[in-house]
Amino acid sequence: MIKLSLLVAGALFLFATSLRAEEKKDKSIYDFNVKDIDGKPVDLSQYKGKVLLVVNVASKCGFTPQYKNLEAVYEQYKDKGFEILAFPANEFGKQEPGTNAEIKEFCTSKYDTKFPLFSKIVVKGDGQAPLYQYLTSTDANQKTAGDIKWNFTKFLVSKDGKIVARYESKVKPDDKEVTTTIETELAKGK
Repeated sequence: MIKLSLLVAGALFLFATSLRAEEKKDKSIYDFNVKDIDGKPVDLSQYKGKVLLVVNVASKCGFTPQYKNLEAVYEQYKDKGFEILAFPANEFGKQEPGTNAEIKEFCTSKYDTKFPLFSKIVVKGDGQAPLYQYLTSTDANQKTAGDIKWNFTKFLVSKDGKIVARYESKVKPDDKEVTTTIETELAKGK
């Protein structure tokens, strides 16, 4: 009787573990809800079928001029099913000290950004936002996993919500390796 109980318990454990593994495998960026720069809730499932570039941004960083490159790439591909999702973060050198309203004003007045800006979040360490827990996890993509190293780290997401590439801060959004991958992903499923 005890052996049978142990066998049943073991089988249940294996079944539950495989369900959790399957759940993680099927997860995508579309499973998350965030807040836009004005504090309104946004269900990321509204971006299903689009190629996304998710980037953590900061206003007082050596890479801040990449806002100009981001806007150029956005303008080039937005009518083809592409979106940029920008998440201000203050973890690196306290280079995003502003409020959401100040960040929005800075981005629109200095760089005339039109791509979606979201509320400031934590992208690394204590209090890390669930979206960034996912983006940096091996569950999302073993090749792109790992802590965010600095501002302007970029994740390219396919139309089905899966991470296909990661670009570190020094790689500009309009670099050939980024735009080629964007074009490849946009061409899929036409």
